[in-house]
Amino acid sequence: MSRSSENEILDSVEEVNSDLASEIRDLMFTFDDILKLSDKDIRELLKEINKEDLARSLKVAEQEMKDKIFKNMSSRAVEMLKEDIELMPPIRLSEVEEAQKKIVETAKRLESEGKITIIKDNNKDVFV
Repeated sequence: MSRSSENEILDSVEEVNSDLASEIRDLMFTFDDILKLSDKDIRELLKEINKEDLARSLKVAEQEMKDKIFKNMSSRAVEMLKEDIELMPPIRLSEVEEAQKKIVETAKRLESEGKITIIKDNNKDVFV
């Protein structure tokens, strides 16, 4: 399911039951939630994902997301990735969403293997 479809469904649920929509959002892990991963977990994720999927995913990503990813890569790898993004021809949004979905699925797999920790709700999973 595409991210835009997920958002439409959640918006519809929210109109009927805002508490349920909030609970569902708390249980979901989306591409934007990668920002919540620790730097160590980002590096673990980067080892596992396809570089073409990463470039597609970052093509339309917010600068904050790009910065989070770039700071966990070597300067040479960052330059190569930036060049790949800049030279990439226009692609469909559905291709971006598919690449982001693959990365999210990889993150979920790594969590199930105990290799990374996905923080689902900042209020409930605070480090102390």
